[in-house]
Amino acid sequence: MKITQKNVDDLTMVVTMNIEKDDYKEKTKKILSDYRKNADIKGFRKGMAPMGMIEKMHGKSAMLDAVNNLISDGLNNYITDNKINILGEPLPHEDEKKNIDWENDTEFEVSFDLAIAPKIELELSSKDKITYYEPNITDEEKAKFRSNLLRQFGTLVNTDAIEEDDFIIADLIQGETRIEGTYVALRSIADKKIKKSFIGKKSGDELTIDVNKAFENETDRAAMLKISKEELATIEPNYTVVVKEVKRFAEAEVNQDLYDKAFGAGNVKTEEEFDSKIVDRIKSEFAQESDYRFMLDAREALIEKAAIALPEQFLKRWLHNANEGKFTMEEIEKDFELFLKDFRWQLIRQFITNEQKIQITREHLLDHARKIAAYQFAMYGLQNAPQEQIDTYAESLLKNEKEGRRIIEKVEDELVLDYVRSVVTLDKKSITIEKLQELTK
Repeated sequence: MKITQKNVDDLTMVVTMNIEKDDYKEKTKKILSDYRKNADIKGFRKGMAPMGMIEKMHGKSAMLDAVNNLISDGLNNYITDNKINILGEPLPHEDEKKNIDWENDTEFEVSFDLAIAPKIELELSSKDKITYYEPNITDEEKAKFRSNLLRQFGTLVNTDAIEEDDFIIADLIQGETRIEGTYVALRSIADKKIKKSFIGKKSGDELTIDVNKAFENETDRAAMLKISKEELATIEPNYTVVVKEVKRFAEAEVNQDLYDKAFGAGNVKTEEEFDSKIVDRIKSEFAQESDYRFMLDAREALIEKAAIALPEQFLKRWLHNANEGKFTMEEIEKDFELFLKDFRWQLIRQFITNEQKIQITREHLLDHARKIAAYQFAMYGLQNAPQEQIDTYAESLLKNEKEGRRIIEKVEDELVLDYVRSVVTLDKKSITIEKLQELTK
């Protein structure tokens, strides 16, 4: 088999393969021999059918398999042996006009387009400046965060007369039917007139309401009446409400119990330490925002500096082929600039990883997965989830193929950006939290 290459430009080449009968003859015989061994044909013992019969039945498909295997192996070996660093996968030559007659031809010529990975030249130093935004934490921000903590760990306490944002526990009575211990939040009452009728009522007071007007949400109404949504249409809507308890939300008191709930047992013992921890927490939360913005700016700066040329037309065809026609060329064109930006960043990330011999360890991956787990637990109110619980969930994330791959990419991003941060000059700028949040949207 003869293989030749023609460089179209610095980024693409055409590899042509000329295949003669002698190249695939033995492979075809081997495939037919395997067919014969497994052939179960009526009138012959298994594996004993005449080879002539096998050739007649399977000769053409065996030849096609042999030629296709020869093409695939030959192209892959050629790329490997000649140390050709390619982008994507080889594609059938775009200008190939010759139609192969598989029925009659015994010699074949096939050509493939290859995209050559560009040589990256990127050297970073302290002369390179990248902006790093730092949040200016004001007294107002500290007070706001403190107030949020007090509300987060607040509780419902018993009170006397009902006010607008209160909660009540009541019995609902209609004839012989009594629904005990129904929980009602006044803010959930849709009808303003009905809501106003509750104001000032105390434990033991009664009033009659139309539940359909008061509670428009069918799911909430059904839960309150302790029936299914399907049963709502059959009920008489007027109920007598007997107030049993009135409760009001109260912010948490600033004491040791709050310190332990907010920051873990024993980590804070005084109000001064509590306020200091609040500042640390704000810095920690918005450091992530600062780092995220730095990541965006660093990527842009490195992409611009590296100025990587790419074979764009080839990549469009490759995307279309790789996605098996799921996207039209028009759809690919629409998002192509975003793809190019991400693709260039992947090449830069890989280049820095290789050049700086950055190693991604299991501990790196597990540490990142733990952060994801802790964040997700916090979203559900578990601010200080047990470490064992966090570790178990982190392990499950790594075992998930999709999540595991995403974590590897994120960790590689972080390690590469840590290196970038260590060699470039950070142009630090102090901005308000609001402006920082706008920059990270």
